[in-house]
Amino acid sequence: MKRFMILAMLLIGTATFAQNKNERASLEVDGVCMMCKQRIEKASLKTKGVKSAVWNVKTHELKLIYDARKTNLETISQSIVAVGHDTKELKATDEAYDGIHPCCKYRDEAVQDDHKKEDKKKD
Repeated sequence: MKRFMILAMLLIGTATFAQNKNERASLEVDGVCMMCKQRIEKASLKTKGVKSAVWNVKTHELKLIYDARKTNLETISQSIVAVGHDTKELKATDEAYDGIHPCCKYRDEAVQDDHKKEDKKKD
């Protein structure tokens, strides 16, 4: 009986260590420039459990690596929304959005157009 208990404990311990704690995911996050990129990535990385956050200015895709035991996509999204950026699932409050730099006002079509013109000049 003792052998069975020891074997069972070893199997449970092995299964616990074998769990993949790191999850990979991506979120769509609105923004228009490198200042937005810095703000989005910083908010993501300040979320406990987030190990990597890389946001692409052109595609608006935020690629994440996070510890699923410590956080989840909803919590990460809430951190991003709190600094003024909309995700596909959540919208930033007007107060949070109003707090971002004027050149980052991604909801404003004129600002979007200005950034598109700058991108064309770079190409």
